[in-house]
Amino acid sequence: MNTSTRYQVHISRDGQLHIDSEPQVVPDGVDPSQVVVQVLHIEAAGSGLPVLVQVRDERSNAHFDMQVMPDGTTQAAETPPATPQPTAPQPVAAPSGQQKGSLFDQLAAAQAAGRAHDFDTAIAAADDILQQLTAEQGDTASGTLEAAQFRADLAYLSGEHAFATASWTWLALAWFDRLGPGKRRTQVAAQNAAQAWMHLPPHEAGPLASDLVNMLLEVAAPERTATMRAQITGKLGQVNN
Repeated sequence: MNTSTRYQVHISRDGQLHIDSEPQVVPDGVDPSQVVVQVLHIEAAGSGLPVLVQVRDERSNAHFDMQVMPDGTTQAAETPPATPQPTAPQPVAAPSGQQKGSLFDQLAAAQAAGRAHDFDTAIAAADDILQQLTAEQGDTASGTLEAAQFRADLAYLSGEHAFATASWTWLALAWFDRLGPGKRRTQVAAQNAAQAWMHLPPHEAGPLASDLVNMLLEVAAPERTATMRAQITGKLGQVNN
């Protein structure tokens, strides 16, 4: 990813959200603009570069550009926004909007803890949410996978890079099986897995490399992951020397 990457965001009059034409889950009580930042923050954090976003919000007839920064903040892009920028991001991806009541309360608490960098509290809540969704919907249901992204985001942001690598590797394969090739969710998961792996010390990087490379070859054409795989090979060479 680089700063020339530009995502198209559309928010309809009734609050439906699409990023690059793909529908996104907007939980009850959450503004779609917050979800935009949630989704794109981890991409910016993983690459260390801003993500450029073009927003069309039909609710206020607004069109503006913004950047989502690696630290989760937002900035105006070349054209100042016509409406106030989205509020400070929640550093997690929200699980399915169909979940209500106590589960949604747990999500809100975890998001608040994540914003405050209280990762112990956020991770405990995320684990509870993931366990509930797995029991209710199965481990590869859409809501469960989104909850797993939530947990992987927290692992990455809290420095648990081995857990994040393993989680995103599994998520990339799960989204690939669920959605098919060429989907943005799969591509993001694959990229995040590789980025998390790059942060690992040698004794943790080696054992996870094979699964990571095999995943990259399975979910995308080899030429699309060639750069990532070359970086992994380069790091493995340093580890083995």
